Amino acid sequence: MNTQRATLEIIAPTINEAIEKGLAELELPREAVEIEILDEGSRGLFGLGSHQARVRLIVRQNASESEEPEVISFSNEFSASEALEEAPTIKPIRIQPTNAKEQIPLHVAQETVSELLEKMHIQAQVKASYGEVDDVRGTRAILVDITGKDLSVLIGKRSETLNALQYIARLIVSKELGDNITLVIDVEGYRTRRERQLRQLAHRIAEQAVKTGRKQILEPMPPNERRIIHMELREDEHVTTESFGEEPHRKVTIIPKE
Repeated sequence: MNTQRATLEIIAPTINEAIEKGLAELELPREAVEIEILDEGSRGLFGLGSHQARVRLIVRQNASESEEPEVISFSNEFSASEALEEAPTIKPIRIQPTNAKEQIPLHVAQETVSELLEKMHIQAQVKASYGEVDDVRGTRAILVDITGKDLSVLIGKRSETLNALQYIARLIVSKELGDNITLVIDVEGYRTRRERQLRQLAHRIAEQAVKTGRKQILEPMPPNERRIIHMELREDEHVTTESFGEEPHRKVTIIPKE
């Protein structure tokens, strides 16, 4: 392959897809190029009003000697099936209301999510309950569990659909109740499994950072998932963690201590 063409611009549905497409065309590893994001693209709300991402790949002069760390993909480094074999699912505590007043927010949340699913033409069962009291805020989140068949469409790539549904539902419920509530929506225990996988991933990559003596960069994650990584490694004596980049492409870096 002739690499005299120093730059290459690629358009694809997402940033990562554009980068992978460009690397395949250049026949170079990720650490051999500099990546410039020209347009982050947008999936829109539930995929509506979306436009594609555009990136520029710039071949490094000494590509073979590059020491840039590779961005670690969650899906490639740590599979869900592997995690499910390592430990049983631990369900978070669900607390039912003790009086009629406490029942009202749960009823509003359950009806709101049910109506949104109906508009999406998705048949599922919806149940709302309270979570444990937050030690810092002194408040309780409303937990909404969705169960049924073939609900993967509700999760989407990197939980984008699920997070969008949760965001819209929270705005509606908060407006209805006249209070800024915390609402967490889960689909068939997905968030519980994902959290356990992220905690295990954090320790695995931390060990890799210590072993190689080089910082390790994880793939872009939403704020709630980055927080899990930070919290899991906050007391680790051998590494520190930092987040960098702009949303929605912000990443966690795991750095070995000297």
